Amino acid sequence: MAKQLRVGMIGYGFMGRAHSNSYKRLNDFFDVEHRPVLTAVAARNQQKAKSFADQWGYERVETDWRRVIAADDIDLIDIVAPNRLHKEIAIAAAQAGKMVLCEKPLAMNVAEAEEMTAAVEKAGVPNMVWFNYRRVPAIALAKQVVDEGRIGRPFHYRATYLQDWTIAEDVPQGGAGLWRLDIADAGSGVTGDLLAHSIDTAMWLNGPITRVTAKTETFVKERKHAVSGEVQPVSIDDACMFLAEFANGSLGTFESTRYARGRKNFNTFELNGADGSLYFDLEEPEYLQYFEYLQKQSGKKIEDHLTGWRKIHVTNSEHPYMDRYWVPGTTIGYEHTFLNALADFVIGLETGKPVQPDFRNALQTQKVCDMVLESARTGEWRQTGVDR
Repeated sequence: MAKQLRVGMIGYGFMGRAHSNSYKRLNDFFDVEHRPVLTAVAARNQQKAKSFADQWGYERVETDWRRVIAADDIDLIDIVAPNRLHKEIAIAAAQAGKMVLCEKPLAMNVAEAEEMTAAVEKAGVPNMVWFNYRRVPAIALAKQVVDEGRIGRPFHYRATYLQDWTIAEDVPQGGAGLWRLDIADAGSGVTGDLLAHSIDTAMWLNGPITRVTAKTETFVKERKHAVSGEVQPVSIDDACMFLAEFANGSLGTFESTRYARGRKNFNTFELNGADGSLYFDLEEPEYLQYFEYLQKQSGKKIEDHLTGWRKIHVTNSEHPYMDRYWVPGTTIGYEHTFLNALADFVIGLETGKPVQPDFRNALQTQKVCDMVLESARTGEWRQTGVDR
């Protein structure tokens, strides 16, 4: 008999849709014991929350998230509210004995992330942070290739995450739709919103980032606030570039901006090692590019006339997650990355092997984000303090 997993979502919006889709489709694709039940959604705007609940099938709406956490018919709290609310909601949920899933970045800063991590660990509740790009099958395959020792000694890691949606000077900041441009709600700009993904992926594939030096820029210095209508200073970072040193001795470059005209969600990484290289581009998510220099099975160099980048179409049933979906040669989409993440979380519940990234793991990414911003402020190299 299926076990109910009764979900209380705090917030809605874009991420609320992505997560809700995952809860609705979990049992269609994954053979797990738990069956999600969309029980409650909480948001300040009752009318919009009711419209969201009706569309996705939530049983009820609350305007105070505390009532969702206190409810006896809720097992799991999913936080998709603005970053400034993550800490209070997560700690309250943990103290109430609820499972906690939280959107990225984990918190506004390291201090908050440490409190949140301590709370879920003290309560002993299952927890996860939605770094969904780990669940792109091609990125998961990259992890497999690295773990199999096919890259050899790593030398370089380079990542880019480029968008263009804030170039216009008349785009306001703040409010329900543009809170990511408001420092009070977001905590940072592209560093926490975009580079947090890049940093999480980098450390998952290539190990701890130990030291950084960074430069940030805010191109439009003032914007009208969507709520007050007043023109206010813009305090988030529109662009960020940083150099990184990894614990394994490799070097990294990271670049992110919302001012790259023509780029909508351009998220790439490349890892170069002594024995091979990997490259991924989220705009072609079904592909992983792999350069094999040294053949793992024989230990010999690939013959010169056969060397070259290999473009792997990651749709075979042997590839990560793909045995759950369609026949080889057919692709899955962005929404499936959240479904794969949820499935891993539920499988962790049922096997007793906690899923990653949990709060403690996401705290390491928060440490790097904080030191990137601190380095940009001071102009100096900074130690990240990431666990090794």
